[in-house]
Amino acid sequence: MTNAEKVPPPPSEGRAAHPDHLGHVIFITASAAMGGFLFGYDSSVINGAVEAIRDRYDIGSATLAQVIAIALIGCAIGAATAGRIADRIGRIRCMQIAAVLFSISAVGSALPFALWDLAMWRIIGGFAIGMASVIGPAYIAEVAPAAYRGRLGSFQQAAIVIGIAISQLVNYGILQLADGDQRGKIGGLEAWQWMLGVMVVPALLYGLLSFAIPESPRFLISVGRTDRAKEVLAEVEGESVDLDHRVAEIEQAMRREHKSTFRDLLVPGSRFSLLPIVWVGIGLSVFQQLVGINVAFYYSATLWQSVGIDPSSSFFYSFTTSIINIIGTVIAMVLVDRVGRRPLALVGSAGMAVALAFEAWAFSADLVDGKLPNTQGVVALVAAHVFVLFFALSWGVVVWVFLGEMFPNRIRAAALGVAASAQWLANWAITASFPSLSDWNLSGTYVIYAVFAVLSIPFVLLFVKETKGKALEEMG
Repeated sequence: MTNAEKVPPPPSEGRAAHPDHLGHVIFITASAAMGGFLFGYDSSVINGAVEAIRDRYDIGSATLAQVIAIALIGCAIGAATAGRIADRIGRIRCMQIAAVLFSISAVGSALPFALWDLAMWRIIGGFAIGMASVIGPAYIAEVAPAAYRGRLGSFQQAAIVIGIAISQLVNYGILQLADGDQRGKIGGLEAWQWMLGVMVVPALLYGLLSFAIPESPRFLISVGRTDRAKEVLAEVEGESVDLDHRVAEIEQAMRREHKSTFRDLLVPGSRFSLLPIVWVGIGLSVFQQLVGINVAFYYSATLWQSVGIDPSSSFFYSFTTSIINIIGTVIAMVLVDRVGRRPLALVGSAGMAVALAFEAWAFSADLVDGKLPNTQGVVALVAAHVFVLFFALSWGVVVWVFLGEMFPNRIRAAALGVAASAQWLANWAITASFPSLSDWNLSGTYVIYAVFAVLSIPFVLLFVKETKGKALEEMG
């Protein structure tokens, strides 16, 4: 047999998609990442409605905080249950359910009868966010050819930060139509209602796209639909691959998997003590939230208005902050495999600590005619953008990379679930406490966030090991 006649070796997990199929794979990935877009959009769109909700329902800071933060309860439930739902009915059906919930939440939040049902619609939206946060990355990982998996997997994070930015741009545009009044009428509805309702457009698009993409080959094989799984594999990897071999690879990988449980996370012989590596994962998740990043996305318009900036400008600054978030995320995606995870985390912590300290100093000034003095106002704005930049280029991306890599195979799924739950809880704590803390002392609130940023430095130095360049099987 000549070289030209030799049969090519069986394809491995690292085989790339045929160039003719890569465009289709990108379309599939981008469609699935629409869930990430809605994740970001729904998480931050409330920023434009906070003060209008406070005014319309005449509520104090504590009640307002619960309405804003209650969506995170739905997020936690959605994230905790999405995996099991997807394993039973499929990834595509799960996406379609999330799209319906996003749509219902958008319409309900735009047309609430009272405060209680606004809170209920936000819980429903939160459940959809939680589902999208789990299903999108899982589906992309299962469909993407291994050679492109890292780059295609980054679509989810990119979609989230773009969703945040677009929500702030839409909010700003709607505010301009309402002559700068969050409660100004447009077509019979107040501006803030339009802000929350517009999300129905990308939600419907997400639902429609879910009908245009194939089910995950992994799920199809798990339910015995092997022929259809081969068709999907041919779509994404090319018809020249050995489809029988690829199916066998997937089946073998599924048989090898260990379904980890919470009991696997405990120190041997202990009933309550978690393994040290699990505590490190929890610490990373909690520190990511305790620096106050979501204040920038949930309350920035309220924050700037509280120190005398007019609503139109405050909405514009929320948009520019979200653009900085995108820039920082791109920087992290470029550098995370070049310089490593720990260096980025340490640089980010130091940058955030300095920026937060400057914000605390600026907010300590007495207001003059309801505004910060010019110097402090400029410092506050610049520091807020610097803070978001350093977060985005470090902890915003690096924590998820660490959590995906640092745990041993036998406990990875369960440990990731615990760490993600800790992150949602910390997010809720920051979101629910900010209005009351800012009423108490805005400068003091930022001192607290700065302290957490400083404490994250020794935490990384002492407890977090570099995972760059290591195979998942090396994590012990």
